[in-house]
Amino acid sequence: MPLKQFLWGMLTMGNLVAALLLLRFWRVSRDRLFLFFAAAFATLALNWLGLSVIDPALELRHFAYWLRFCAFLLLIAGIVDKNRRRRTG
Repeated sequence: MPLKQFLWGMLTMGNLVAALLLLRFWRVSRDRLFLFFAAAFATLALNWLGLSVIDPALELRHFAYWLRFCAFLLLIAGIVDKNRRRRTG
């Protein structure tokens, strides 16, 4: 169990680093795609953090995966937003 929590902690850290880098790119370019992706990676970091804290025997553990679902929706929304702005602008 401690190795699994360590790996989930590394995934949390990696997603937070990606989110911070994407926020930096957004600050330079002001492209909303970077903002959507930063929010998605921050949400994924919360997902991994939540999984590392929840007891594995807990039956309600599947609710933590809703954060992952929301992150993927943010990724899709960012891509759709980028494509729609390119056509109209």
